[in-house]
Order: sequence, then structure tokens, then C-alpha cells
Amino acid sequence: MAIVLATDDTGGPEIFASVQGEGPSAGTPVAFVRLSRCNLACMWCDTAYTWYFEGDARRPGREHRDGVSFERKANQITLDVADAAERIAALGQKRLVITGGEPLLQAPALAELVAALPDMTFEIETNGTVEAPARLDIHIDQYNVSPKLAHSGNPAELALIGARLDAYALDSRAFFKFVIASPQDVDEVLALQRAHAIPPARIFLMPEGTDSETLRKREEWLVPLCLKHGYRLSDRLHIHLFGDTRGT
Repeated sequence: MAIVLATDDTGGPEIFASVQGEGPSAGTPVAFVRLSRCNLACMWCDTAYTWYFEGDARRPGREHRDGVSFERKANQITLDVADAAERIAALGQKRLVITGGEPLLQAPALAELVAALPDMTFEIETNGTVEAPARLDIHIDQYNVSPKLAHSGNPAELALIGARLDAYALDSRAFFKFVIASPQDVDEVLALQRAHAIPPARIFLMPEGTDSETLRKREEWLVPLCLKHGYRLSDRLHIHLFGDTRGT
């Protein structure tokens, strides 16, 4: 079976080792694999090269604020699952972060991938709209669920699937990471928390931004909101360390 990945700056598959930059595992040494394709279209997405391709038919509103699209052939690469697993194992890490794009769009291939890496633990970064099949879910140690709020530009009926949010709220492996661009966005988080009974201790607020200055400015008002509502703060360590670059 094959799996479709994003490319790094060399044109090879975006498989690399680094420290996790966000959420509950921040600072942990991990291997990363970034898959291509997404079912949503966040206007501020910092990995638009995984889905914003030239020539694609677009629904209204499916535009990126940067106004830049990407050539599909240069930004997607297909590997045999066994090849991808071999490259990941060669990095010598104990934990794999599977990210995207939306990784669960390729759940059958992912199930084969994780089965081929029996000595690793796994976390999946997902927008929370797609259910993992049982043969994949049984291997996953952590879900980093990032539901997309209104400021992402995605219609709520596509981005906020009630049954999926309910299921993740009941799953102790799932942590919720909300991207916040303004204090008003937290009102939407509060409404979702109440509607789906999400434990506050499993909610992270993360500033939207792709440079250190923007992140720091937004964290100044995010910290008091975390204190007020019992939420956790997520920084973006990779931005401070490496900038907004692929393979980091």
C-alpha cells in the first residue's frame, strides 16, 4: 500500500526528527511524518503546501490569506508504506508524530505504517472531523485534536462535527488544541467545551502566528485567559527555534 506525503525543501518526503513544538508533548524528541491532503481549508494554515494546489476547483471561501498556491507534483510524494516505515525507523526515535494536512484521510495506509513500527509510540495531529478505524485507533497513544474555529474560514458544518467532538471528549488520549487569533475566539472555545463536556485540563489555547513576535504578543493576553478558565497554554517552540520552515 502507498502513502502520500508532503515534501521537504529538497523535494524528498517530509520525514524528520525534531522536538515536538506544540501541545502536551512539547519539548519531547520525536520523529515526524507529514502527510499531504486536507478536507478543510484554514485561511491562516502554515502548511498550505499540503492542500492548496494550483488548478484545484475550490469551493467559495477556500482561499489562503497569502494568496499563494502550490504545484502539486513538487509538493506531494508517494511512497510505499514499507519504505516510509524504514525511513522513520532510521531516525532512531521512540515516538512518531503523524501530522498533515489531515492524516486520517489516509487511515488505511496509516494502519499499515504503525503496524510496521512496533517499537514506537504514536500521536496523531487531527482537525477532529474524521474517525480513525479500529485497526489504526488501537495503536494510537495520543490524539492532538485541533477543531477549527470560525476565524479559520471553514464553515462550522464542515469543521465542527458534534459526534466526533463528543467521542474525543470521552477519550482520555485526546487533547484539544485551539488556535487563537483574538480574545473573542476563546468565547467559541467555552461554548464548545460546554456543548461537548470537554475537560478543561485537556484544552490547550495556542496563539495563531508564524513568527516569534506575533506569538509573544498574543500570549500576553492568552495567559490570563488560561488562568481564568483553567486551560493550558501551548507555545509553538519550533517557530522560535527554526522559524516557519519545513522539516522542523
